Amino acid sequence: MTKPSVLFVCVHNAGRSQMAAGFLRHLAGDRVEVRSAGSMPADQINPVAVEVMAELGIDIAAEQPKVLTDDAVQASDVVITMGCGDACPYFPGKRYEDWKLDDPAGQGADAVRPIRDDIRRRIEQLLGELL
Repeated sequence: MTKPSVLFVCVHNAGRSQMAAGFLRHLAGDRVEVRSAGSMPADQINPVAVEVMAELGIDIAAEQPKVLTDDAVQASDVVITMGCGDACPYFPGKRYEDWKLDDPAGQGADAVRPIRDDIRRRIEQLLGELL
């Protein structure tokens, strides 16, 4: 079986999609190919997202927001969107999921931790389905 590939997409690729990618890399190791991107990428990753992930021993500080490309979508088996709506390209044959998650932008750590924990639960479930 080929290695499954997952793409996480949110608007700014600075918070939710970066936390999701961080969890999947951490939990799956090299068993899953992980990508993340944004329809309108921010200048930098959300520092609060970095902080709350570091609390769990997951370092996403070196990540940079990336622009969403058709190539990234085509190269992925599963595309998980987080509030990017119509900006996300659609290709037949891909598995799409839309995760309704609050946007951590402008929130403090106390507000972002429950979002992080929700993402972790979803990642653990996804990993069980993929592997």
